[in-house]
Amino acid sequence: MGPSALEVADIFRTHGPAYRTTQRSHLSLGQLKVMTAIEQCRTQALGGHVLRCTGCEQTQVSYNSCRNRHCPKCQANAAKRWLEARQADLLPVDYYHVVFTLPAPISDIAYYNKAVVYGLLFEIAAETLTTIAADPKHLGAEVGATLVLHTWGSALTHHPHVHGIVPGGGLSPDGKRWVSCKPGFFLSVRVLSRLFRRRFLEALEQAHRAGKLQFFGDNAGLSDPKAFARWLAPLRKIEWVVYAKRPFAGPEAVLAYLARYTHRVAIANSRLLALDERGVTFRWKDYRDKGNPDKPRHKTMTLSADEFMRRFLLHVLPSGFHRIRHFGLIANNGRKEKLALVRELLNVPTPPTATEVTAVDAEAQPVRANFVCAHCGAQMIILETFVRGQTIRGPPLARGDS
Repeated sequence: MGPSALEVADIFRTHGPAYRTTQRSHLSLGQLKVMTAIEQCRTQALGGHVLRCTGCEQTQVSYNSCRNRHCPKCQANAAKRWLEARQADLLPVDYYHVVFTLPAPISDIAYYNKAVVYGLLFEIAAETLTTIAADPKHLGAEVGATLVLHTWGSALTHHPHVHGIVPGGGLSPDGKRWVSCKPGFFLSVRVLSRLFRRRFLEALEQAHRAGKLQFFGDNAGLSDPKAFARWLAPLRKIEWVVYAKRPFAGPEAVLAYLARYTHRVAIANSRLLALDERGVTFRWKDYRDKGNPDKPRHKTMTLSADEFMRRFLLHVLPSGFHRIRHFGLIANNGRKEKLALVRELLNVPTPPTATEVTAVDAEAQPVRANFVCAHCGAQMIILETFVRGQTIRGPPLARGDS
């Protein structure tokens, strides 16, 4: 298959049935649901519409999307809706990008303890940011953060980490002034890393004592408290990767970044190059390669179809688990009031809500068509709607046909 046509769905449709059979005892219900959703996305299995263009009279069949959050084809619209809701939360200040990463040994046990370990990753990362920022020796203010969970590396390996988008400042303890961080500098990553490491290991020990962790295979012995304590000891001495990037170039850049990161899945269809007798070939970025001109960071990798599917399914999240969360100033509880106070202190107007913007747009502009012709751009009308599994009665005749 050519690179322009290949999709993750093609790989699952071609090799998924055999993979389900051989891995029956190892696939969770959630993973099976993701496989089925991706295979059926925008196919007759999910139903759809028969459309006709009001301009050039072309006819077209439009199949429904699966809307699964792990499907590469279904994230663009979801990201757009989410970003529209976030625009009103942006402040006219510098924003920083902070990343908290778990070391490899913890990533290994996280796969069988996703809800617990991923939950701790969110909780401790947010606690670390808010605690250090509240310390007068650093910033002395209440900050806000949007954290987004990613569980993959570029080669689809299991690599849990959270990306944080943080305004460069916060509310003073008395709530009467905005405290800005130093230009180009948010918080010390060394201090953040030390507190993140200590608090995460403490929380992990508590989870172990409470019987919330499961261990299998080579890690089965970690169920014993003494063995677990010995396993934790070296993790207290290694460096945990926490880093902060330079501030974004304005609110628009923040939104552009969020658009790329919030609804990303383990691999985009655009990175797939080939599906053939060798397996699946895709592009990946080698972050360990620091720019050797004879060894570029952008590389290609070929995996067997089974290994590709195994790696993709590593990143299926527990049902109901939220991978985008807000903390501090922009936590869902009290966000509206706190942001209004910040804007008052910064002497900037409150932006219109998404509902108000929609109402204004509706008055100022004609209603945009739900379906637009790919050939001429005119509105397309629905001739027929068919439900899941229903057979289309046949292609409608264009005017003049007999």
